[in-house]
Amino acid sequence: MSPRAVLSCLVLSCALALSGCKTLGALGGSDEGGEVDFANDAESNMKLGDEAMESENFGEASRYYEYVKTKYPFLEAAKTAELKLGDCDFLRDRFIEARDRYQNFVRLHPTHPKVDYAAFRAALTHYKDIPSDLFILPPASEKDQQEVRAAMNAMSDFLRIYPDSQYVPEARKVLTEVKTRLAEHEIYVADFYRRRDRWPAVIGRLSTVAKNFSGTGYDEKVYFGLHEAYLKMKDEKRAKEALRSYLALHPNERDASRARELLGPDVPAAPAPAPAPAPSAEPDAGT
Repeated sequence: MSPRAVLSCLVLSCALALSGCKTLGALGGSDEGGEVDFANDAESNMKLGDEAMESENFGEASRYYEYVKTKYPFLEAAKTAELKLGDCDFLRDRFIEARDRYQNFVRLHPTHPKVDYAAFRAALTHYKDIPSDLFILPPASEKDQQEVRAAMNAMSDFLRIYPDSQYVPEARKVLTEVKTRLAEHEIYVADFYRRRDRWPAVIGRLSTVAKNFSGTGYDEKVYFGLHEAYLKMKDEKRAKEALRSYLALHPNERDASRARELLGPDVPAAPAPAPAPAPSAEPDAGT
């Protein structure tokens, strides 16, 4: 059997396995849920919904929350139910539906104490919707980056609008990860063009990383790659500017000496090490 045929069989097997898991989940009632008996007040229905969610009976939980939202629209519980409905979709990997619910909550309740939670979860749906790195599929750097870019934009907007939110640390972590993935993609494409001597395209891709994704761990590869590409284009001035930019960012890194050697006599001097702090004065014996 050819390698292509083996790969096709593996992909088909995984697809059938995933389909089977979803079917079993539906038969078990954990997804859509069956008939439920509603309580006579909002608080009791919310409690029943929470219990169902804790048991991962998300379909059943959604029924309770939808009932509270519809039956008691003017109570605070209805707003909580809106958020919980988003959570149910989120936990079922229905990220588009969850995003719609969270965004509607932000739009309808902009002053609610949990509006930052809704905004963060809406942004997080893009991150969760990024294709996974299954071993039989191409690596992340070779895939379409639409959801990765969407996650970056959404998390950037969240951090700008809610700088004091408790979810800022997690949002920054996600933002760093998606920026790294986008940098890896641009470098992958730049390497593709480099092997084909398409130097203007190499410069375009690496310049994007330098401008938008600096600090993701690829500065050395980017700036030395720009140096090489500009030399191939007979543009020695910009080639040296690329190395100077690297030295400005990383004057004490391991490859700073290599950059200085390539620059020759025009190289900026290495920064002097910071002076040791003065010893603290001993307290006066009379005090």
